[in-house]
Amino acid sequence: MRSMSILIAFILSAQTVIAGEVNVYSARKEALVKPLFDAFTEESGIKVNLVAGKADALIKRLELEGENSPADMLLTVDAGRLYRAKEKNLFQAINSEKLTEAIPENYRDPQGFWYGLSLRARVIVYSKMNVQPGLLSTYEDLADPKWEKQICVRSSSNIYNQSLVASMIVHHGQTATEQWIRGLTGNFAREPKGGDRDQIKAVAAGQCNLAIVNTYYLAAMLNSNIDRESATAGEVGLFWPNQDGRGVHINVSGAGVTRSARHKDSAVALLEYLAAAPAQAWYAETNHEFPVRRGVNSSKTLQSWGRFKADSLSLEVLGENNQAAVRSMDKAGWK
Repeated sequence: MRSMSILIAFILSAQTVIAGEVNVYSARKEALVKPLFDAFTEESGIKVNLVAGKADALIKRLELEGENSPADMLLTVDAGRLYRAKEKNLFQAINSEKLTEAIPENYRDPQGFWYGLSLRARVIVYSKMNVQPGLLSTYEDLADPKWEKQICVRSSSNIYNQSLVASMIVHHGQTATEQWIRGLTGNFAREPKGGDRDQIKAVAAGQCNLAIVNTYYLAAMLNSNIDRESATAGEVGLFWPNQDGRGVHINVSGAGVTRSARHKDSAVALLEYLAAAPAQAWYAETNHEFPVRRGVNSSKTLQSWGRFKADSLSLEVLGENNQAAVRSMDKAGWK
């Protein structure tokens, strides 16, 4: 009789695990995260229900849904957005030894509201035909008149650029940053438009000689199955700026457990899984972002670009200075 009771308890326990679930709102494309979620389900028995969408729209959706939101986790891109979600009280603080051990302090919220899961560097790409890389040095140097009508970049509404400007404000102050923006915009080859891939294509096509982009866009193009896209990417070189100073600007994709989470334990388990070495290695190789966890190799393409010095800023300050960055960009004429 006792053995039967133990068996029944074991079955019920197994059913509880199998019946577990976690609802994820993801700004990452389904193709980039679903294989990881499927592997997590296979390993843990916890089903992942995925809702993919635009980053800002998902934050707005969480805000409107409030306590009635079915989401247990928000997975999104850029420290500025993670900070915004925290400020809107959409996250709850999580205390996890696995996460704090895996993720360096500057790549996670100080209070545990969000955790970085992958790193991206915002760099300078240049025309191999028209630019000698020895002439390049820093982000600050892009405001020099020698680059007049040679630079392509996305608009000021893009949060990647806002976070870059926020980092400049932290390092130089708002007045000096606005002066830098005026010089930078004076060197634009065209009005800002399109995404990072469009800037790379513009450099390859000779519409400009320099562009500011995230590394994973260039890596994805170089590894594209479309010959024309990989050939286009091969026309540009990558330069790591500020290597004699603070280092290259770094940002993250990351996630937090929502305030309304009904499956908190499952959400924490998924976060810990995404920060573990196997998931970090898979994602790094697939999406060409840098692992946030130390000791995990980046993709062969990223390794081929060599080692670089990264800015060690706590990414929390990018969110704290986002509004100041937007005001400076508007005031200094970055459209």
